[in-house]
Amino acid sequence: MTEPLPIRRLQESLINRIAAGEIIHRPASALKELLENCLDAGATSIRVTVKDGGMKLLQIQDNGCGIRRADLPILAERFTTSKLSTFSDLSRITTYGFRGEALASISHVAHLSVVTKTKTETCAWKAHYLDGALVEPKPGQTAEPKPCAGNDGTTIIIENLFYNTPTRLSALRSASEEYSRILDVITKYAVHNPKVSFTCKKTGSPSPDLSTPSSSDVPQAIRLLYGHSIAKDLLHASFGSKKKADGDEDMEVDESEVQADGESWTADAHFTNPNYQSKKMLFLLFINRLISYRLVESSRMKRALEAVYSGVLPKGASPFIYLSLQINPRDVDVNVHPTKKEVHFLNEDSITDQIADTLQQSLASQMSILLTMHADASDRRARRTGAVDVEETEREKSERGLRMRGDVGAEPKPAQPSAPKKTLSQYKVRTSLQDRTLESMFPVRDPTQIDDTAKGKSAAADTSKSREIKESECILTSVKRLRQKVIKGKHKQLSEILEKHTFVGIVDLNKCLSLIQHSTKLYLVNHGALAEEIFYQLGLRQFGNFSRLKLQPPPPLRTLIEIAVELEETTEESGLTKPQIVDRIVDILMARRDMLAEYFSFNISSTGLIESLPLLLRDYTPNLDKLPSLLMRLGPQVDWNSEMECFDSFLRELAYFYVPGPLCSGADPQTETEEEKAQEKAERWQIQHVVFPSLRRYLAAPKGLLDRDVIQIASLPDLYKVFERC
Repeated sequence: MTEPLPIRRLQESLINRIAAGEIIHRPASALKELLENCLDAGATSIRVTVKDGGMKLLQIQDNGCGIRRADLPILAERFTTSKLSTFSDLSRITTYGFRGEALASISHVAHLSVVTKTKTETCAWKAHYLDGALVEPKPGQTAEPKPCAGNDGTTIIIENLFYNTPTRLSALRSASEEYSRILDVITKYAVHNPKVSFTCKKTGSPSPDLSTPSSSDVPQAIRLLYGHSIAKDLLHASFGSKKKADGDEDMEVDESEVQADGESWTADAHFTNPNYQSKKMLFLLFINRLISYRLVESSRMKRALEAVYSGVLPKGASPFIYLSLQINPRDVDVNVHPTKKEVHFLNEDSITDQIADTLQQSLASQMSILLTMHADASDRRARRTGAVDVEETEREKSERGLRMRGDVGAEPKPAQPSAPKKTLSQYKVRTSLQDRTLESMFPVRDPTQIDDTAKGKSAAADTSKSREIKESECILTSVKRLRQKVIKGKHKQLSEILEKHTFVGIVDLNKCLSLIQHSTKLYLVNHGALAEEIFYQLGLRQFGNFSRLKLQPPPPLRTLIEIAVELEETTEESGLTKPQIVDRIVDILMARRDMLAEYFSFNISSTGLIESLPLLLRDYTPNLDKLPSLLMRLGPQVDWNSEMECFDSFLRELAYFYVPGPLCSGADPQTETEEEKAQEKAERWQIQHVVFPSLRRYLAAPKGLLDRDVIQIASLPDLYKVFERC
C-alpha cells in the first residue's frame, strides 16, 4: 500500500487561474459575462469590437450607470459585487450577475483595462488590472486610476486573452469560428432585449456585422436577426399559472399568492409552425423576466419540446423556439452552475409539461388550418385540370371532415354523384400560342428579309421551320466544363416559366422590357439580359461548328477599331495613346486569327479584312453598328492567356454584341428617319419571332436572372380578390 500524498494549500494565483478556466473558457463566454453586466447597469446601447475572434481584442462599450471612482481599486477582486450582500439575497436575485467573478477571472488570463464615468462625475476614469489588482499602465507610472475623457457608461477592454495559459489558447478554434460564437451570443441577448441597441463589428471594418435598433419588440428582433424565413412562420403564445395583463412586462409576483397557490409563473413563447424546418434546433430560454433576463439551458425542457415537434416535422427537421419564463425568485435556485448556465426551479417537471402541452395545442390547431388549406387547394387544382374523379373528391372531403371532428371510427356516407364544377374565371389559363398578342393586330412578315419569296407566309410558319441547333461534338475539356457549368446553374422554376411562356408584347424597346405570361401570372422581363444569356449558351452549344455571317464587302479591322477607340472618352488609365491602343488590339487579333477562324468561324484575312462573323441564331441578324465596339472590347476584355477563361470571356463578348438594341438608345421618336423606323420595326420582329422562341427552346435559365431581370407584376387570382373587395 502506497503512502498517501500530503495535502497542501494551493497558491492564490493557481486558485484564481483554475476559477477563471471554469468561468472564462473562450472569448464568447467572457463576452456573455460582460453583456450581463452592461444590461444590469441599465444600458440602452451596447457596442462590441472584436479582433482575431476576441483573442487579441474584445471591447464592450455601454451607456449604463457606470462605476464609481471609489470602487475601482477592488473592481477586479474575486467576489466583489454590488448585487448581493447576504446569502438570503439569493432567493430574491433579479439580475444577471451576482457573484462578482467575471472581471476577476478575466484579469487573471488577460490584460484588462476599464474606462468608466457616472453621470455625477465630471470626467471618466481609466484603470488597468492584472491578477485582480490595479497595475501601472506603463513603467514609472502609478497604479491609481487616471482621469480621462469619456462618455457616461463603461468600456471594458480585454487584450491578449489566455496569453499566460497556452494550453487553453491552443484549444480554441479559428478566429472566424470564435467570432461566429460571439455573434451568436449577442444575437440571443438582442432577441431577448429588443429595447436595447446592440452593435458588433471587427476592428478596421467600416460597417458592423450585427446592428439592432433600440425600439422594437421580440418578433421584430427575430425577423432582423434570424431572417424572414423564421419570422414569417412564427406563432406566439402567452400562458402560465398567473396570467399577466397586457403591458405588465415587469409584473412582480405577490409572495402571499405564492404561499396560497404553491407556485406562480408566466411564459411568453415565439415558436415556428410546421412550415418551418431547420437541420438544427434553435432554442432560446431565458429565466427570469422580473427585472433582467438570463440566457440559460434546460436539457429536460429542450427534450420535451423536441418531442412535441417530432410528430409534426419530418425526421431530421428541427424548429425555432424562443421561451421567456417569469418565475418568482423564491422558487429559483440560480447558484447551481459555475457559469450560471443552468438553473433549478420548483415544480420544474410540472411547468415543463404545461409548456409542452400548450405548444402542442397551438401546433395542432395550426396543422388543422394547413390541412384544410391544402385540401381546398388540391380540390381547386383537380377542378382546373378535370383529371380527378368527382365522386372520389367528395369522399375525401367527407373523410377529412370526420378527421377534423374527431370521429375516427366513423364511416363516411356514400357520396352522391354530382356534375363537374365549372372552372372559375380566375383559374382559366391562356395556353395557345396562336392567341392574340399586342403586335398580332398589325401582322407583318419578317422585315429583315429582302427577297420576295417569303410573301404570304406567316412569321410563325417561318419560325417553326427553323432547323434545330444541335450541340457540336467537342473534345476540349475547357468547353465541356463550361457546358456542365451551364447545366449545373439551371434554375428549374425559371426555366419552366420561360419554356412554357406566352409572349404578350414589348413594353419599351430602349429599356429592353417585355411582357410574358405563364399560367395565371404576368411577368415583366428584361429581354436584353435574357438574350445575352441565350446567345452565350448558343455559342457554347455550337462551339467549333458555327455558321458564317459573311460581310460584303469585308471591312478593314484596323479602321473599325480606330472608330471605336476614337469614341472612347478617356484612355489615360491604360498609359497608352489611342494609336498605340489600336496597334495592340490589332496585333492581338491578327496573332490569333487562325484560332478564331477554327473555333468561332471568325475569319480575318491576312491583310486585316473581316470576312465573316459567327452566326449564333438563324433568322437573327445582329446590329452591325456595334461591330467596332465588339472588336475593341475583344482586346482588353478577353483573357487570352487561359484556355477556359478565353473561351468563356470571348463568348460573353460575342453574346453582348448579339443583344438586340440600337447602339444609342433614347432617340426622340419625332426626329426618327424612315430608315431608323424600319430598323426598329425589324428589331421588334426579331425579338418576338426569333429571340423569344429560342428562349423557350434552348435556354437553361440561371438563378441570377431572378435578381432584377424577371419580375412578377400580376396574378390573376390575386386580381380577382381585389375586384371582389371592390
